[in-house]
Amino acid sequence: FYRQNKTISMVGLSTDATKDSYKVAVYLQASGYRVIPVNPHHPFILGERCYPDLYSISEQVDIVDVFRPSNDCLPIVDATIACNIAVIWFQLGIVNRQAIDQAQRAGLTTIVDLCIKIEAERYRIELAK
Repeated sequence: FYRQNKTISMVGLSTDATKDSYKVAVYLQASGYRVIPVNPHHPFILGERCYPDLYSISEQVDIVDVFRPSNDCLPIVDATIACNIAVIWFQLGIVNRQAIDQAQRAGLTTIVDLCIKIEAERYRIELAK
């Protein structure tokens, strides 16, 4: 799973180094993943161009990693489906039953209430650089 999904769009990535989203992004980059930030308030995060939404990304994304409040998840699922992204990952504590059901009905691989960094560390997965 991790080896074939190398480009991760992080919706809600923060510029604050004390925030979990930032720490996760740093870990993913260091592990060989391409991180594409989605945050309408910043032009760049961690050296990557930042996009206002998933629709604005012109390259292929493998995973949408959601770092937004549960109430914000439904439009993110809509965008994930519209952009033909196969995997949506709702980080720890982000649970929106309607959004999860919609993602699953659309056939998305849907990971809920888990941290992508913790799971990758557990399996000690690192891409060949």
